[in-house]
Amino acid sequence: MVPGLKVLLFLSLHLLQEVKSTIVHLNNNGYEGVVIAINPSVPEDERLIQSIKEMITQASTYLFEATKRRFYFRNESILVPMTWKSKSEYLTPKRESYDQADVIVADPNLKYGDDPYTLQYGQCGDRGQYIHFTPNFQLTENLPMYGPRGRVFVHEWAHLRWGVFDEYNRDRPFYMSEKNTIEATRCSTHISGRIMVKECQGGICISRQCHRDSKTGLYEPKCTFIPNKAQAARDSIMFMQSLDSKNTHNREAPNLQNKMCNGRSTWNIIKKSADFQNSSPMIGKVALPRPAFSLLKSKQRVVCLVLDKSGNPITHLTRMNQAAELFLIQIIEKGSLVGLVTFDSTATIRNLLARMTSENSYLEISANLPRQVGNGTSICNGLRSGFQAITSSDQRTSGSEIILLTDGEDGQISSCFEEVKSSGAVIHTIALGPSAARELETLSDMTGGLRFYANHDVNGLMDAFSGISSRSGSISEQALQVSKTLWKELINGTVLVDSTIGNDTFFVITWTIQKPEIILQDPKGKKYTTSDFRGDDKLNIFSVRLRIPGIAETGTWTYSLFNKAGKSQSLTVTVTTRARSPTTPPVIVTAHVSQNTAWYTSPMIVYARVSQGCLPVLGASVTATIEAEDGHQVTLELWDNGAGADTLKNDGVYSRYFAEYHGNGRYSLKVRVTARKTITKVNLKQPNKALYVPGYVENDTIIWNPPRSEYSVVVTDTVMVNTEIPRGSFTVSGTSFTVSGAPHGGGHTPVFPPSKVTDLETQYVIRMSKRSWHIEDFNKATIVNTHFVTPKEAGSKEKFKFKPENIENAILRSEVSNIAEAVKFIPGLGTKMPAPTKAIALNIICNFIEINVQRNNINLRKRK
Repeated sequence: MVPGLKVLLFLSLHLLQEVKSTIVHLNNNGYEGVVIAINPSVPEDERLIQSIKEMITQASTYLFEATKRRFYFRNESILVPMTWKSKSEYLTPKRESYDQADVIVADPNLKYGDDPYTLQYGQCGDRGQYIHFTPNFQLTENLPMYGPRGRVFVHEWAHLRWGVFDEYNRDRPFYMSEKNTIEATRCSTHISGRIMVKECQGGICISRQCHRDSKTGLYEPKCTFIPNKAQAARDSIMFMQSLDSKNTHNREAPNLQNKMCNGRSTWNIIKKSADFQNSSPMIGKVALPRPAFSLLKSKQRVVCLVLDKSGNPITHLTRMNQAAELFLIQIIEKGSLVGLVTFDSTATIRNLLARMTSENSYLEISANLPRQVGNGTSICNGLRSGFQAITSSDQRTSGSEIILLTDGEDGQISSCFEEVKSSGAVIHTIALGPSAARELETLSDMTGGLRFYANHDVNGLMDAFSGISSRSGSISEQALQVSKTLWKELINGTVLVDSTIGNDTFFVITWTIQKPEIILQDPKGKKYTTSDFRGDDKLNIFSVRLRIPGIAETGTWTYSLFNKAGKSQSLTVTVTTRARSPTTPPVIVTAHVSQNTAWYTSPMIVYARVSQGCLPVLGASVTATIEAEDGHQVTLELWDNGAGADTLKNDGVYSRYFAEYHGNGRYSLKVRVTARKTITKVNLKQPNKALYVPGYVENDTIIWNPPRSEYSVVVTDTVMVNTEIPRGSFTVSGTSFTVSGAPHGGGHTPVFPPSKVTDLETQYVIRMSKRSWHIEDFNKATIVNTHFVTPKEAGSKEKFKFKPENIENAILRSEVSNIAEAVKFIPGLGTKMPAPTKAIALNIICNFIEINVQRNNINLRKRK
């Protein structure tokens, strides 16, 4: 157990949007707009900025050479936190922010090592989320362990920009080749070296030859491949970034690149990228320009609410105000500048920017929330007044944020697109109901803002406002929505507060007819009643709140609401809080979909990442609910099992394909997360890391590097959601997306082939060949008849070959699975070679069934 590492998954969860809106673009072979952001928790150190500059400069030259004079780094921005001292060379950021950075520099939350890694969970060729370096990696001498920092950066950039994967495999460092020899998992096989074991006792270490395992025929577990420092051959940048790189590939190696990309090389994937297709190699002997750097310093948040009051029934206006008040009092960070604009056909500035320093500051703005509906909708007038509210308060629109909420149609919204672009502001949009202007989300897309869709219910609106939290990277500033419930009648419930949260905690009660009677009790028995909750009846917002003084008590809080309206009404309980300490992150959830706009012929992937700081949380129960404009809902259990849409097993990213479209228009996403008893844990290992080199062979002498610090996966203490509360599970809204080209009403014939199987094992004997490249022409490989097999339920591990029988007009075909190998090793033969290796693969064919292929399992559901 790592001291102080505990997960109380129910209360610590907060859902944020994680749609990366990178501003990186390629301009005449040079990458511009790369943002490297330093976390607010990192102490000020001038050496860090210089190290980053040197790394990128070195990386630019190496990238140019490795891509055959096609790419280099031209303009980059280094974003330092507000906690650093101001300097004349620090500029004000525009749309650059920590949460949208391409590269972050942040401490690991546990000292499990300083390995650089890329958060990457898309499919082959999909861009990653961000690269993570630690300050210690940047500031210490680590050349022998990782190689030059510039090459490490290019290794991670390939993950991030082009969606390629590592060509080494820590879990399977050796394999039996088709030549019946044991090979190290590397690329290429021409990389020379020794296979050795290092044994230490009493401070004395020796190196010896590896022994063969009598059962597997492979080397013993402690064996390590030690490369020669001087190589006649060159390797791939995705294997060992410390060595010179050339575009060679080992298709046999059991690594993630071969698994995810069907045996294709990293260069093959890069050549198919948009960057490659839209560029040509630089010709001539023109000197490569050195990268230019801009130093930016984060500033206090500037936000203007621009709220549509047109055409709303009074109940809708009330719900909008309830959600806006929640944002003003509980979500926006202290010290931020906030303004308010309302609009219908015209717009009115209700409040110029005011600094949020006390409760009175929030109440002054919330008192001006609209009370009467208007006529007409002019979104451009609302935006222009929002810009005016910002500039009239001596602030720049560039880098400021506007939260735009509307439920009305507006055919003139495109008339101000150019004004919005030139403003430099970030526009977050909330579409309320199906009638909201169809071009609304374009404002978010063009400015890097967030986008939400909510039907006319207060829950969806509150969740949307809660998702527009701090972009600075400071965990202490982010408001965490830890509980949300909705009932029509009597409410009795509990809320769990764990040891990582409890600062600035609010309990908020809303209703639709009459205020209920309220009783709240903390874990030590102290009671709060209706009279302790504050609200302004004059505003007709139908909500009251209680702020817990100091730090909320750790443990279970209980509450009861008694409906006094005499008839059924909607009652909600919302609890928000913040991290207890800036050094101990709570567990959070970031959720999004693979694309903002989907065509009917393309499936969507739903992602939910559960993490504590940068560490993944495993074993959670994660469910996504997707709702179309007409109210049709689809519920999906998301999996972290490395199959189907899920790229890596046990990386804390829970994924699932979604293809059950129900008409065109906007779709909203909600994610529900609970802990599973005894198995929810934090994983201290990070995938997609630069390879820590164990040592080199130089002048026929093995030079070992210091062993890297290894931490095993630690099972943490877990508290379950109280089973007495059926609605106590954590559910919040995530990103929205739009669908085009779908037939109305659903019930259509599936147009997607089965998923590719990516973790085929040797017991899965489907088709086989002695040559892996033969099996890629799947129909020519040898088939084994296992007609007696019955598929298991989806989520199970299938140990048999499955082939659907009697399928007419089979037209939907999955990709060929990964290539598995089966080796028959006969003990007692000494050094004799094992029996020939068999390559095995699977292909699923279907045309009349809805099919999910997950791991080695198949779920079949015949359509009526």
